[in-house]
Amino acid sequence: MIIDELIDKIKQMENPTVMGLDPRYELIPDEIKNKYGTDNAGICEAFLEFNQKLIDSVYDIIPAVKPQAAFYEAHGLEGIEVLKKTCEYAKSKGMFVILDAKRGDIGTTSVAYSKAYLEDGEFQIDFMTVNPYLGSDGIIPFVESCQKFHKGLFILVKTSNPSSDELQNLKLENGKTVYETVGELTENWGRHLRGKYGYSSVAAVVGATHPIQLKELREKMPNTFFLIPGYGAQRRKSRRYCFSF
Repeated sequence: MIIDELIDKIKQMENPTVMGLDPRYELIPDEIKNKYGTDNAGICEAFLEFNQKLIDSVYDIIPAVKPQAAFYEAHGLEGIEVLKKTCEYAKSKGMFVILDAKRGDIGTTSVAYSKAYLEDGEFQIDFMTVNPYLGSDGIIPFVESCQKFHKGLFILVKTSNPSSDELQNLKLENGKTVYETVGELTENWGRHLRGKYGYSSVAAVVGATHPIQLKELREKMPNTFFLIPGYGAQRRKSRRYCFSF
C-alpha cells in the first residue's frame, strides 16, 4: 500500500512534515526573478527554478511535497507544465508528491479527474486531495483508481480555514455533525486499502486549527492517516503541514 511506503519514509527520516509548493510571484526571491522576463513564460520559469531549489534543499530531510494546483492553473498551459515538471522533479529526488487539487464531482466527472491525476498519465503523483461533498459517487472512482494504480487520497474532513464551521459543524438529524459523518464515510471508503500499519491509503485532511475536533476525529477514525494543515504558525506567507498516524 502506498500509505505504508509513506509511513516508512516518515519513520526513516524521523520527520512527519510535508512542504507546500504554492508559488506566488511576489514572494519569489529577486535573484531568481531577475533571470527571467515578467511575462507569463518568465514567471513560470521562475516558479520552476524556485520549486527545484526548495526541493534540493529539503529532499533529504522532508518526505513529501504538496503542490497546490490552483497556483499553477492560474498561469494557463505554461503553469500546468511547471506543475508537471515540479512533480517529476520531486519524484526524481525520492519525495512523495501530494497534489492539492481538491477535486470531486458527479461520478463520470470524478472518473475523468481520477484518470487525469491518479492513473498512469501525465502527472507523477502519489496522493491527491479530494472533496467529498457530493457523496460516495464522487469518491468511489478515485478509490478504484487508488486500488488499480497504487495511489492514495486525502479527503477533506475538517478543514483548517476559519469559516469551515459554517457547514462542517452543522448538526444532522441523527445528532452527528457533518464533519463526523464525513469522517465515518472516509473510514468506510478506505476499508479495502489498509496496509501493514493498519492505516488506509484513503486518508483525511483535518486542520490543526481545530484541536478539539482533531482529537475527537483521531479517536473516531483509528484506521485513517491524517494530513494536518495549520500545524504551528499558519501565516499568510508560511503554510505548514504535518502528518499524523
